[in-house]
Amino acid sequence: MATESFVRLINHRIIAHKDQDYLNYILFNHATVPDRTDYILDHNAENPLPFLLDDIEKQNLLKPNFIVLTCNTAHYFFDIIQGATEIPVLHMPREAAKKLKQTNPNGGKVAFLGTEGSVKAGIYQAEIEKQGFEAVIPNKELQTKVNNLIYRDVKENDYINTELYLEILTDAYNGLECQNVVLGCTELSLVQENIVENPYPVIDAQSILADRTIELALKSRSSE
Repeated sequence: MATESFVRLINHRIIAHKDQDYLNYILFNHATVPDRTDYILDHNAENPLPFLLDDIEKQNLLKPNFIVLTCNTAHYFFDIIQGATEIPVLHMPREAAKKLKQTNPNGGKVAFLGTEGSVKAGIYQAEIEKQGFEAVIPNKELQTKVNNLIYRDVKENDYINTELYLEILTDAYNGLECQNVVLGCTELSLVQENIVENPYPVIDAQSILADRTIELALKSRSSE
């Protein structure tokens, strides 16, 4: 569902008046890649890296202009993945942190919401702090709510639980006393996409990645 959400974003945001105006892209929806969080939390679990590298090897044969890694947690392996190809791979946490700085030049406390794997990996926290912010991770109670929204609601039941999502944001802003929130999980981005009016500002990594994808794709097209 999160993959479908990303594709829908780039299709809807491109200015198109005919079929040929849309972007050319190849989608790898490799659903059976082992769970990234399971491995990050316990290296005895099956390692997803060989599967991801196999995907990169296949994509190398297709010679795209760039590669987009839409799974936030998979960025734990980013350096190895980029090292396996000469094709540029967009770094979603880095792009989100850059956008955070553009929209919030004065810094402050920023909550990072994502899987336990992403939280433990610390990639988002590092990128956020590079931009001059204080990165704040959820306490156990809040992380449990985030886990339930990601896994129980969206992944398992295809349920867009907007009520729980807004409760999570309230906890992040009021409980953690943050001035902004970074959504670092595509399931969270999927729920955000369905919010008509959000009282809280968020930095949606998937949305930012979609905009960056369109920008680079159009730039590549104009140079061909």
